[in-house]
Amino acid sequence: MRTTRSERKFFDHEVAVGPVPSRRLGRILGINNIPPKTCNYSCRYCQLGRTSVRQLDRCEYYKPTEIVLSVQDRLAELLERNEPVDYLMFFSEGEPTLDQNLGGEIIGLRSLGVPLAVITNASLVTREDVRGDLGWADLVSLKVDAVDPRIWRTINRPHRDLDHHQILTGAEIFARRYHGTLVIETMLVKNVNDDEEHVKELAAYLESLSPSKVYLTVPIRPPACRGVHPPDEHSVIRAYQILCSRLPEVECMLGDGSGSCVSTGDVVTDLLGIAAIRPLRKDTLTEFLIRYDAPWDTVTDLIRAGELAKVKYEGEVFYLRKLKKVRRSRAR
Repeated sequence: MRTTRSERKFFDHEVAVGPVPSRRLGRILGINNIPPKTCNYSCRYCQLGRTSVRQLDRCEYYKPTEIVLSVQDRLAELLERNEPVDYLMFFSEGEPTLDQNLGGEIIGLRSLGVPLAVITNASLVTREDVRGDLGWADLVSLKVDAVDPRIWRTINRPHRDLDHHQILTGAEIFARRYHGTLVIETMLVKNVNDDEEHVKELAAYLESLSPSKVYLTVPIRPPACRGVHPPDEHSVIRAYQILCSRLPEVECMLGDGSGSCVSTGDVVTDLLGIAAIRPLRKDTLTEFLIRYDAPWDTVTDLIRAGELAKVKYEGEVFYLRKLKKVRRSRAR
């Protein structure tokens, strides 16, 4: 007998979640294929709190058919309400590649006709079976926060049996073989991985992966540990410029996700949305204001209100979303 959606709630959480708006991929239907906080990292900046189960071995959590039916049922509900879904995305409350059935789940979901993405911390791309599973996805996002093993241990707090050099090598092997869209996500944390020398080393390594895009992010939500703060605006601009010098497309993700990626007809909303994704040089910002017949006072008011920051870097003036302090969340 086929189970109902309400009966397919495992580990007290929904398998199919959403749709959720994403500035990267539009409207996504999230897939939780891992129990909450089961991971082989315990990142200092994680907005979900500390990892409760730090696990290295892959396990079976659900049958692939259970995942597919949950997502299929949710898509059917959304179709009835005329709600579009642009992507299915594995973005678990843990590390999705710990699921040994991930490949079978992706293959089963491909029949639904919606592009599929996997967000992973890249820790298990050392394994041939994981690289094979990820190869079925239309888009894969690999987290690379550090190329220095000491910084990696500080920021990501990995399982003691993980090897950083093997992870970086595994990512290179995957990047060479993968035929889908590869993107990279890097979280910058103040006084941890934001110094100029490390960012240059990071940029050189990421260039070897030839990603379609690199997302540069900062902590904007309450982190798992004390002492985690976003870098200052100058450090973000410097990192952005260094990455742009070696990579074809880099986006900053500096806002809370509510900023618009398309024109809303509201100059302030559009400006803040753009400045949260890509720092604007003064000449570019001036052209934007002229296009929308808006005065420069718009920028002055946003700076005064603490919404926009003005930064000078290598003789150029840039404007970007103001980075605000975040408070530590309670560990779960």
